[in-house]
Amino acid sequence: MNSKKIVITGGPGTGKTSIINELLKRNHICIEEISRQVTLEAQKKGIDQLFLTEPLLFSDMLLKGRKDQFIEALNNRSSVTFLDRGIPDVVAYMDYLGTDYPNRFTDACKEHIYDHVFILTPWQDIYVSDNERYENFKQALEIHDHLVNTYTKYGYKLHDVPFGTVNKRTDFILEIVNQL
Repeated sequence: MNSKKIVITGGPGTGKTSIINELLKRNHICIEEISRQVTLEAQKKGIDQLFLTEPLLFSDMLLKGRKDQFIEALNNRSSVTFLDRGIPDVVAYMDYLGTDYPNRFTDACKEHIYDHVFILTPWQDIYVSDNERYENFKQALEIHDHLVNTYTKYGYKLHDVPFGTVNKRTDFILEIVNQL
C-alpha cells in the first residue's frame, strides 16, 4: 500500500508549519520543510541568504531533499503522509526570482506526483518575518501567485485552506483527506 502524499503549501508566513505541528500532535505522519535547514547550514558557513546569493545551488539542494522526501512518503506504511511543501514549490520560487533553471526541475515535477495539494493564502494578521524569512507581505502574495500557477500548470486541483485558528484549519484539511 502506498501512502497518499498530501502537500501543504503556501507563501511564507501562511501558517504551514503550525498546521504540520498540529497534525504531528494528532499523531499524523508529516515530513517537515527543509528550506530552513538548508538556509541555517549555509549561514553556519557564512552565507547569509543562499537563496538570494546562489538561487540555483539552493534550489538544487531543495530539489534533492524534496525528491528524497517524496520517496520517504511513498514508502511510509501509513495511509496518509503530509508534506510541508512539494517539489513544484522549488520551481515556483525560481520563477518568482526570475531565475533560469535546467529541465531537471520541471522533469522532477512531472515524475513525482502528489495525491492532493492544500494551499494557504498569505494572511497579514499572522505574517511575521524572521532570520530565515526575508520576504515582506507583498512578496508573500507574489510567491503565492507563483505557487498557484505552478501547481496548476502541473495539473493539480488546489484545496484552498480558509483562514481560522490552527485547529480549524487542521480540521478542514483532515475533513477533506478523510473524504478522499
